[in-house]
Amino acid sequence: MRRLDVGEFCSMTIMVNLSPEVEALLRDKASQQGQDINSLASELLTSLLEWEVKDSEDAIKGIQQGLNDFEIDRFRSFDEFAEEQRRKYNLPADS
Repeated sequence: MRRLDVGEFCSMTIMVNLSPEVEALLRDKASQQGQDINSLASELLTSLLEWEVKDSEDAIKGIQQGLNDFEIDRFRSFDEFAEEQRRKYNLPADS
């Protein structure tokens, strides 16, 4: 078994089954950007995974802020919230 030094680059090859439509989109995007299709797929997957981590962190922060606000009595009723949303988005009163 080989040990990797810190900072040493290693890669993993995977096989992904794509629908013909998704494959065409990926090939078109790679062509438009002048990129190798494998590099583009790796870049897109990396971006998605990084976004997912950030989205989860942001959701947890938002939930924690809501709990903190609730603990110090900084909240409003659902009816107040619903009324604000109706005014903000010009929704009918029965929505």
